Amino acid sequence: MDTLAIDIGGTKFTVARFENDVLAQHETRATDREAGREWMLPQIEALALRWHREKPFDRCGIGFGGPVDFARQRVALSTHATGWQNFPLVERLSGMLNVQTVMDNDANAAALGEALYGAGRSARPLFYMTLSTGIGGGIILDDSNVYRGADSWAGEIGHLTVQPDGPVCLCGARGCLERMCCGLWLERDYGRPPRELMLDPAFVERYVVNLARGLKSAVMLLNPARIVIGGGIAKTGEALFGPLRSELRRQITSWSGARLEIVAAELGDESVLWGALALSRSRFG
Repeated sequence: MDTLAIDIGGTKFTVARFENDVLAQHETRATDREAGREWMLPQIEALALRWHREKPFDRCGIGFGGPVDFARQRVALSTHATGWQNFPLVERLSGMLNVQTVMDNDANAAALGEALYGAGRSARPLFYMTLSTGIGGGIILDDSNVYRGADSWAGEIGHLTVQPDGPVCLCGARGCLERMCCGLWLERDYGRPPRELMLDPAFVERYVVNLARGLKSAVMLLNPARIVIGGGIAKTGEALFGPLRSELRRQITSWSGARLEIVAAELGDESVLWGALALSRSRFG
């Protein structure tokens, strides 16, 4: 069974082929956020169609970097690239390839990938946070299914307010976790890429205060067995996770015995791809 897996993100996008449980081939390209959908989609389609002609796919799974209306299987919007609002991506790709296709937002897909194949195995409930160009969250319950809420909007931790008087986020609100902590805004605010900023322990100590404020909400609401953090900033490793655990423990209500097991995504840049595989399997068998 061959599965086409697609990860569409604000920094990069990846197209991959799984042959059963083997990631057989993949190609990653940088995202041009200003050019938006009209630039990216033809590239995805050309690559997918070429691979499909060489060896047909049986199904397709997509993780999209923005809110997804899961029931309608449409992109809701993207705050990081133009042209995606209310776009029928599943309909477009399934029609082109003539294969069954399913889509979820990238954080949900990554959460599923890590829960089944990576750092979230055996930990339920699981909370996954992607810490990259943007910030998103995914919730995996005891039955290993994604919890999406009544309208597909569950897990949007990036738009919790952590500084009510903070700067305006791309969503229009002030002081969102994403506005204060994501890679896009870190580089714009400080003029240096996140990988450089995270080398400064003093910066990290300040940075984790807002990050912990966001995660505190997930801990107090969900009491997850484990928190898995993926995305480019998570590659900082213990230089980030150590101070984050300490700050989160400081902020958590004193009587709470909630565990604070925070680990890096085991699948790295492939979390969304493995989640897209799992999503297509659960949908189509």
